[in-house]
Amino acid sequence: MKPISSLKFTIAEHEWEFEQIHRLNYKTFVEEIPQHKPNKDNRLIDKFHGENTYVICKDGDRVVGMVAIKSGRPFSLDAKLDDLDSFLPAKRKTVELRLLSVEPEYRHGRILRELLLFTANHCYNQGFNLAIISATTRQTKLYKHMGFVPFGPLVGNSDALFQPMYLTLENFMELGNTICPPSIKKDNNMPLKFLPGPVDINPAVQDAFALAPISHRSGGFVKDFEQIRHRLCSLFNAPNVAICIGSGTLANDIIAGQIKLTNRPGLVISNGEFGQRLIDHAVRWQLDFKTLEVEWGDIFTPEQIENALDTIENPGWLWAVHCETSTGILNDLDQLKDICSRRNLELHADCISSIGTMPVDLSGVQLASSVSGKGLGAYPGLAMVFYRDTPLPAGNSLPRYIDLSLYDDSQGIPFTHSTNLVYALRTAIDLFEKNTERFTFINECSEWMRSELREMGFHIVAPDEFSSPAVITIELPDEIDSGEFGGNMDEQGFLLSYRSQYLLKRNWIQICFMGEFSKEKLSELVAALKTVKPNIKPVQSA
Repeated sequence: MKPISSLKFTIAEHEWEFEQIHRLNYKTFVEEIPQHKPNKDNRLIDKFHGENTYVICKDGDRVVGMVAIKSGRPFSLDAKLDDLDSFLPAKRKTVELRLLSVEPEYRHGRILRELLLFTANHCYNQGFNLAIISATTRQTKLYKHMGFVPFGPLVGNSDALFQPMYLTLENFMELGNTICPPSIKKDNNMPLKFLPGPVDINPAVQDAFALAPISHRSGGFVKDFEQIRHRLCSLFNAPNVAICIGSGTLANDIIAGQIKLTNRPGLVISNGEFGQRLIDHAVRWQLDFKTLEVEWGDIFTPEQIENALDTIENPGWLWAVHCETSTGILNDLDQLKDICSRRNLELHADCISSIGTMPVDLSGVQLASSVSGKGLGAYPGLAMVFYRDTPLPAGNSLPRYIDLSLYDDSQGIPFTHSTNLVYALRTAIDLFEKNTERFTFINECSEWMRSELREMGFHIVAPDEFSSPAVITIELPDEIDSGEFGGNMDEQGFLLSYRSQYLLKRNWIQICFMGEFSKEKLSELVAALKTVKPNIKPVQSA
């Protein structure tokens, strides 16, 4: 019997993995279970292959087990059962698991269980709470033991009969410690992160990061890098993007350098810590600018911005934060676009905490900053600058690493790059593109959490109508110390944001929805908050 520790469970992403999947598919569903006719290639490509996500079990470089995940309708069972939904529990988000197959010498209960555990972990993190399968009649007893419920008539043919079955989230969790997925059952050694970064990383992204590094000048990497840039631009409606090794601070320094080259005055607006940091960038770069500053947690009115611009002779640009991470305020990007368009100004935006957590359209934005380690769900370490027009030539007036024109002139790779970080980002983008319900899920979780927090008596800094769905900043009453409160939550196994000096100074804590999380994790968080918090007078809903 092969020990579990020697095997690797992951999401398939390489062509050689898919090739082995097709051959394992053939061995199982042609040679062993005569569901399909033989062919001379000894390969069976599933008709939904382009829509499937494959969870695989690998022994070294050999794929020894697999299950396919299909999240979009029609499911294969739609073609086999009339009115499939009539058999299923109502108001569920459903995924179909298919092609479950394990090489004969690896077939023992633990491997099958771990394969399904990884699959369930992935599905539930994407917000699914019901899984359906067509189980071979030879294994229905095993599936029932794992919580699956049979429904409807048998499907297939006399040579290969299958029992439709479903599995609810509740049934899965009731099975206890031996089966409950690690992302739903909190491991005391693995705290749950509700931070603005670093975020919890999907196992597939971890696997991509762990690949051996390759030359950043190799033809394959240059091609992959260009495709990643193109995909990012398509996702956020921008003509170009530079991807650099660094943090969001580097991205904003690159933007400041480009502003410096225009030799035009402009306006920086601030209603929080990260607006203040833009002002600091502008000061350090000795830009010609004025500021519009309002109280933290307040919003800008169009009149305030217009009046501030009127005080500047021949202004050329406006620089703002989209999602003000410190307060959770979401500044109106469309409003800023409209003002800049009418005044023929270049709009620059810090989108570090908005990209990946909500729809962001960068059309009408000249320069925008982002990072890999927040809403996109990858590792920290990559800074991105989206740009609309060809960068201004800097000559020797900018430091080389901050000269955007060098990135534009050299296929985006003017200097040594981290292939590990880039391929982890690519996998994160894959998952981001497949999870079409991500923004809806974040919104629903944010609304629910806000309601629960107010019912417990917490005061939320940002009004709901001007808030980011991914950042909830809580102002604690004077009698509660945010550092002590956050430390108590740490001990409960929940990492909230409270250690930054600007949060400690204001006695604020934050709950952020930027990485991998599930509704079940939120329920656990609420339960922990109720045990840690002292009595607070309830706050009326906003």
